[in-house]
Amino acid sequence: MSGNKKEVISKLRVLMKENGLDAYIIPSSDNHQSEYVGEFFKARAYVSGFTGDAGTVVITRDEAGLWTDGRFFLQAEYQLKGSGIKLFKMGNPGVPTVFEYLEAEMPNNGKLGFDGRLIPVQEGEELIQKLADKNVSVEYNCDLVGQIWGNRPKLANEPVFLLEEKYSGESTASKLCRLRNTMKEAGANYHVITTLDDIAWLLNIRGNDVMYSPLVLCYAVVSMEKVYLFIEESRIDAKVKESLDRDNVVLKPYNDIYEYVKSFKTEDTVLIDPDRINYALYKNIPVHTKKIKVDNPTVLFKSIKNSVELANIEKAHVKDGVAITKFMHWLKTNIGKIKITEISASQKLEEFRKMQDNYLWQSFEPICAFKEHAAMMHYTSTSETDVELTKGYFFLTDTGGNYLEGSTDITRTFVLGEVNKELKHHFTVVARSMMNLARARFLYGCKGYNLDVLAREPIWSLDIDYKCGTGHGVGYLLNIHEAPSGFRWYVVPSKHETHVLEEGMVITDEPGIYIDGSYGIRLENELIVRKGIQNEFGQFMYFDPVTYAPIDLDAIDPEDLSRDEKVYLNSYHKLVYQKLAPYLTEEEQSWLKLYTREV
Repeated sequence: MSGNKKEVISKLRVLMKENGLDAYIIPSSDNHQSEYVGEFFKARAYVSGFTGDAGTVVITRDEAGLWTDGRFFLQAEYQLKGSGIKLFKMGNPGVPTVFEYLEAEMPNNGKLGFDGRLIPVQEGEELIQKLADKNVSVEYNCDLVGQIWGNRPKLANEPVFLLEEKYSGESTASKLCRLRNTMKEAGANYHVITTLDDIAWLLNIRGNDVMYSPLVLCYAVVSMEKVYLFIEESRIDAKVKESLDRDNVVLKPYNDIYEYVKSFKTEDTVLIDPDRINYALYKNIPVHTKKIKVDNPTVLFKSIKNSVELANIEKAHVKDGVAITKFMHWLKTNIGKIKITEISASQKLEEFRKMQDNYLWQSFEPICAFKEHAAMMHYTSTSETDVELTKGYFFLTDTGGNYLEGSTDITRTFVLGEVNKELKHHFTVVARSMMNLARARFLYGCKGYNLDVLAREPIWSLDIDYKCGTGHGVGYLLNIHEAPSGFRWYVVPSKHETHVLEEGMVITDEPGIYIDGSYGIRLENELIVRKGIQNEFGQFMYFDPVTYAPIDLDAIDPEDLSRDEKVYLNSYHKLVYQKLAPYLTEEEQSWLKLYTREV
């Protein structure tokens, strides 16, 4: 593997020399700035061998580097061994950002290359500005990886299906009306949308073009009368076509958008999101066309779930909770009796999900990690790393399902047999952290960074931290990570998670403790943002848990819990039993009664 990557980088350097490039950037994204991408777009993984979800490779004439965040440090160290690629641990002291590195390494009058379809406008413009003092020129129509990638996977071409209104809760016509009103207020007569989840939400369509995310590869241009949808028409059946026709959606070939935007006139005003439209497409919009740069209005629209969506989401979580609980019962009953490995356990959990009505597929790559593997926040078991589960340790599962009623994301850390006092103490602290945030009462206007400390304080009191956010928004049968709100104690502009917490948003609550080389503990529930009382002090808000599954009491030390924490845990477990028991066998019900007992 590593030798192969050295050869790939050598080939890229040959092409760089032919094109007069001093450095070349390979990001993780696709043409739509998606978080998760289809196989066709995994250029960064092809070049580096690093398969984590986030990272950027920069190749210069004599060095290659990979930048990734704390979730992937251990994985990247392992996968980059022998590749000659240097790991830059983002956020660590003394580690330059990609921009700072290029500022230092690019020669005066040098030339930088990248595929402009893979980099958002905001990032491209900031990069050029940073390098202006060195008079660096940019070549953005530059897909070097595509020139050397033999047997590259084909672009996804899966059928498109409609998400009926009984699931979406709002018609496409209504969504388009809201969007056009916002465009009108902004003074725009066109809106270019390239993000797959925004288009899927707006047109109530779904597909299977990106592994795990039920999305469709397409672009859209919304005018005041029509929507131009750039997609291969062969993927649209008669039923979907009829629905799109009713809303004046005109179909055009997928790649034609790059020519189409060149036709905007001087008198046109185009609304674009500079973080969500690629640099190459933006550069094709005529200079004389006025551009309004704001967030896609659909980002906020889709994050605030309507009453139908919220009712469906609860149904999805009951189904998912049944699957998780059946799995937990099976795991606890069979550990030490039959051989169970990380992969076979993951497959068993998937079996239980497949038993549920309206289940489609997993909502993200499952993380099923035993013992020290769980210290890698985004570990994925492979045939080379798959290990047998044994008693005396933790087994962490961070998994989710896509149902027609919504997408789920749940983490449970299970105790296998007896564990020592330190592990029990750390597990209980993580449970306290999750409950502290879930119990919050706060005034409207708060953002995630105002509340994040509630989750971190019990862990910080041990002089421990986790190198990631505490939670993220969740889409309705869309992206499992959804802007514009989340929990993190500091602001990361690229994460788009600093919006006010609005009623109807669904956000995860997932603190953890990770001890390198030893173990990892994470617990995760999804929370619905609700309105509380309004009085002379303002509008109060609170969270409702919508994830229903036991927190493993075998690892809870009641002496570490306050009275209020015990009350909350007991109340939550009572809710779990009420929601799930009707769907379990008598044996499973009795078992669940034990694992939701009062402490």
